[in-house]
Amino acid sequence: MKPKVAFVCVHNSCRSQMAEALGKTLAGDVFDSFSAGTETKPQINQDAVRIMKSIYGIDMEATQHSKLIDDLPENVDVVITMGCNVECPYLPSRHCEDWGLDDPSGQSDDAFILTAQLIEEKIKDLRKRIETGEISL
Repeated sequence: MKPKVAFVCVHNSCRSQMAEALGKTLAGDVFDSFSAGTETKPQINQDAVRIMKSIYGIDMEATQHSKLIDDLPENVDVVITMGCNVECPYLPSRHCEDWGLDDPSGQSDDAFILTAQLIEEKIKDLRKRIETGEISL
């Protein structure tokens, strides 16, 4: 079975959604990606949706929606927090890290593009660390 990776952020509408989508696309053969938040929004951030569609051809609205932490599967192996500068709830896991990403919401397309690129790099690095056993699961 593949490890389960949860990307957690407060509203689960932007960075964590982008991470879930890129995790599925770039590392779906290595780990299963999920995202959730302590609150939900009625829809995923529309700027994030547009940028992800234009750069990666991923339509997040077709496959994802804002979810609560209670909606995550049981026994998550890796928890990644996005860097919300708030106290994230504790989720039991074998490995946890914070990516310290600034929220691009309300900013220019360049901020969303930079965030997507940073998440892409971090997903690729996470994939490599799981594959090589650097993160022991």
